[in-house]
This record gives sequence, C-alpha cells and structure tokens, in this order.
Amino acid sequence: MRKFPGSKSEETFDTLFDGRLEIRQKKEGYRFSIDALLLAHFSDPRPADRVIDLGTGCGVIPLILAFRRKAEAIVGVEVQPSLADLARQNVSLNRFSSQIEIWEKDFRNLPEESGVFDSALCNPPYRRAGSGRVNPQEEKALARHEINATLEDILRAAHHLLKNKGRFYSIYPATRTADLLQGLRRFHLEPKRVQFVHSRSQEDARLVLVEALKEGKAQVRILPPFILYATGNQYTGQARALFSDPTL
Repeated sequence: MRKFPGSKSEETFDTLFDGRLEIRQKKEGYRFSIDALLLAHFSDPRPADRVIDLGTGCGVIPLILAFRRKAEAIVGVEVQPSLADLARQNVSLNRFSSQIEIWEKDFRNLPEESGVFDSALCNPPYRRAGSGRVNPQEEKALARHEINATLEDILRAAHHLLKNKGRFYSIYPATRTADLLQGLRRFHLEPKRVQFVHSRSQEDARLVLVEALKEGKAQVRILPPFILYATGNQYTGQARALFSDPTL
C-alpha cells in the first residue's frame, strides 16, 4: 500500500494491488487498516451474490471485493455523510459504479431490505462504549467505539438483511471472541468458519475472523491460524496474498 499526496491538502490517495486500486482517504479522519483487507480476503461470496457492507467507511471493502471479482452487486452502507461521499468518489474513481452502490443510511433502519442479501460483511467498532479513551475526532470515535452501533445492533441488522442461509462475515478482537460467538447464536447466525489472526506465530491471537450462516446447523471449522509477520517486519506469504492481484 503506497501513499502519495492527493489533490486536496486534507486527503491522501492510497493504492492497493500495485496501484490498480486507488482509494481516497482523509488524513485526519478514519482510515482503513489491514483489518479491512483481512475481512475482504476471508469472505467468500459467490460472484452472483448480492452483498452488503455495514459501515463501509471510505468503501474499501466493496472496492476490494469488486476488484477481486468476488461479487458483482455490492452495497456499502455508511451513516456519516462525509464518509459516504468519499466512498462514492472512490467507487467512481475506480470505475465500479455499475457494481457498487453507496447508501447514506443507518443500517439499523432498513425495513424495506428484509431478507434480500446473500452475504453481509462488517468490520465493526471493537471497543465498548465508555471503555478506554474516546478519540476526539468523530469519524475515528464512531469507527472504534460502540457509540452509534453496538455489536447487538450489527448482528440484528445482519439477520434482518440476509436471506435464509445467507452468510455473515466479520472481524473482531480475539479477546472478545466469546462475545461475538454468543451474539451470533442469539441472532440465529450459526458460526461455520473461524480463523484467528496472529501478528507472529509465537504471539497470542490478536483478531478473529468468523463466517456465520443464517439459520444454519451447529457445525464449525476452526481454520489454521493466519500469521501476519515472519521474521522482523517481513510479511508472511499469507499476508502478502492480501495485497496480490488475482489477475496476475
């Protein structure tokens, strides 16, 4: 991922896949991290699926899915007007307007969209409201803390939006794995694949990736761990695949 100055002093352009995907972001607002790449890589929608990304931010996950040809019809939902506008710009910049729609809406209030999506993804806020220091920058605060939407809100929305047997994908702190798995079952989203993400092989897991099936039966696969770094700060082969161009 390379960074270079954008056309506006308060923005940068980030590039992925050897410059083939360009993403405009704010210097001081919420910026995507490797978590978004991990979630997009882990998800496995079918090409014909209708996919929704809950809290899309600058639209990075829909853009990666479209670039990797994982889905042909993707909706990114973002309640913050400035981020929704940025996501729309990024969709247009990368010429994915025929595949990606950006809705400036609250995903907790989409009554007309009940049971219409095959797959849903969410990179949710990791911290409970009132825990730790809340960033004074509003975009970062809403992205990191359960201020605007709790985990319960997200799972309820996913169940509402998904078709029966639709799939939900999420990434969460490993320390809150129990919260995520209990919440999924509460909303009839049965965990089917679980993968822990470690910075290094000798370190405790930092994140957990989960795929759940709406109204699925109880049976889960625990995948081999995903290791980000080998020696020093060199990415492993697994991690390098996050940035690889599937067409090459």
